[in-house]
Amino acid sequence: MAYDIIISFVLATAALAISPGPDNIYVLTQSVVNGTKYGLATTAGLITGCIVHTTLLAFGVSLIIRESETLFFVLKLLGALYLLYLAFKVYQSSSAIDLAHGQAPKKSLGQLFKQGFIMNVLNPKVTIFFLAFFPGFLFSDSLSTILQFYILGFIFMGVSLMIFSTIALLSGLIANYIKSHNQVGVFLKWLQIVVFVGIAILILI
Repeated sequence: MAYDIIISFVLATAALAISPGPDNIYVLTQSVVNGTKYGLATTAGLITGCIVHTTLLAFGVSLIIRESETLFFVLKLLGALYLLYLAFKVYQSSSAIDLAHGQAPKKSLGQLFKQGFIMNVLNPKVTIFFLAFFPGFLFSDSLSTILQFYILGFIFMGVSLMIFSTIALLSGLIANYIKSHNQVGVFLKWLQIVVFVGIAILILI
């Protein structure tokens, strides 16, 4: 078992979870406007939705691997190209973090959990991202690919849960810091670019 690959996966997941995106910005907005527990409910829904994407990935890609190593290589190549495309899109985007972009209407904890779950499950970009991200981090020759994908999926969920929950718990401090330090957005933007490009290179080699 290649523990260095697992460590690389954890670090890449953490960097992506910290980088500004629709999910963590939504968690931050809910927490600032409605309170910490509402941000945590949103986080729980978003993370739970990842189970569906992990299952689709585990059984779908495992079948591809069994059918053809060449097809699997093509899949990884396409995944690397997609990650490079994401890096380019981040490069083109503004480094400003807009906390007022999406208002956070008052909802119950159950409604927020459900909304977070549905937002995640019905987002095809999450499926595509998992497809691009996970295959490059298969870490064992002895474990089945299905089991490896589930392990990676739960690591991804665990790391994201910790970071998103921290964002909810420290939402007030984070929001104030972002508002008073414009350079934070620039740093996180380039962190995201470096991670996407780094993962793409790792997949290719």
